[in-house]
Amino acid sequence: MGLSSLRAAAWALRRASGPWTPRLGPRLLCLPPMAGNGEALAPAGARQEQGTKACSGWRGAARTWEETAQQAKKLKSSEDGEPPRKLPKRKIVLLVAYSGKGYHGMQRNAGSSQFKTIEDDLVSALVRSGCIPENHGEDMRKMSFQRCARTDKGVSAAGQVVSLKVWLVDDILDKINSHLPSQIRILGLKRVTGGFNSKNKCDARTYFYMLPTFAFAHKDHDVQDETYRLSADTLRHVNRLLACYKGTHNFHNFTSQKGPREPSARRYILDMFCEEPFVREGMEFAVIKVKGQSFMTHQIRKMVGLVVAIVKGYAPESELERSWGEAKVDVPKAPGLGLVLERVHFEKYNQRFGRDGLHEPLDWAREEAEAAAFKEQHIYPTIISTERHERSMAQWLSTLPVHNFSATTLAAAGPDTKVPSPLEGSEGDGDSD
Repeated sequence: MGLSSLRAAAWALRRASGPWTPRLGPRLLCLPPMAGNGEALAPAGARQEQGTKACSGWRGAARTWEETAQQAKKLKSSEDGEPPRKLPKRKIVLLVAYSGKGYHGMQRNAGSSQFKTIEDDLVSALVRSGCIPENHGEDMRKMSFQRCARTDKGVSAAGQVVSLKVWLVDDILDKINSHLPSQIRILGLKRVTGGFNSKNKCDARTYFYMLPTFAFAHKDHDVQDETYRLSADTLRHVNRLLACYKGTHNFHNFTSQKGPREPSARRYILDMFCEEPFVREGMEFAVIKVKGQSFMTHQIRKMVGLVVAIVKGYAPESELERSWGEAKVDVPKAPGLGLVLERVHFEKYNQRFGRDGLHEPLDWAREEAEAAAFKEQHIYPTIISTERHERSMAQWLSTLPVHNFSATTLAAAGPDTKVPSPLEGSEGDGDSD
């Protein structure tokens, strides 16, 4: 039935119910018929029965009118392409995978359209799929949007998690993905508690860094090109150095504008190791995995960069210990190309809510196969092809012979650069790597 047909039916019911009677407050005003024009006044009992019937008629007509009007409003909203007004918003999390090439990071830059980010395309897809109203896309705070980690320019993710409030429309994942480019996919959705915040509830984050193994070739006695193959001895050396990062250390030299005495510079690393190498398109690669509670801007890239410099023979192993002290150390920063956010962890949330019968644990076991397929289709090929054509790792390695590890920020940046004092530094502990 169309909107015009519903309105016509409502007016027909109103005319059939007799003359209009005003409604006073929550009750209908029912008046008995008046005597006149020679008509005899009916007995009191008959008048009461007649009034009761009239009152019932008015109530029934009014109730029918209200129901018909509500149906007309619902029909109009559906004809306009909007969800019904009473469809409630629910707090959910989305498991997001993306290849960061061509994007200026994850986080949306409000009011700036010059640099496209992952969240720009994601929010647009949420609006176009009918999950959020358009004004929520303009002001993301209205949908309580939060991401687990702010990934930097060019950095990819296989397991980013964002929390937000949406209308749970039918086939929601298919609808959102239909409005996203192929290099961004929503792999999963789960309902969470109303106060859930993906950044604050995240216990730890796991990243991996994929690099060609010639980055570990010693500067004096190994070939420095893609014909190099990582030996078992060198892999053990790499893992011994990476294991030194485990535990709590002062990482003020592994980021920018952090003083050595700032409490937020101390970070806890749960694990860090290099996996067995593999060959793709004639070039050997290896993957370094690191799990930590949280990371500062550029921290992981500098952790990798320092180990590479030591293995290649450009810095002594003692440089690791010195970098955690109060002295200023200019730690080399590896390229951003190979860095990928692989997984985020919610152990405490899962212990409290994961088995309460109302919420699912946030472990994403069912989505692992799809996440692995996305890495094979979009992330690994992008890293390999970009390294082959742009040679970002090879170009960065060429700077290590002249890198001065003892250079201060002032010397590295220039004489006119203002250096923050040891007690100054940037605030906020969000991930940017």
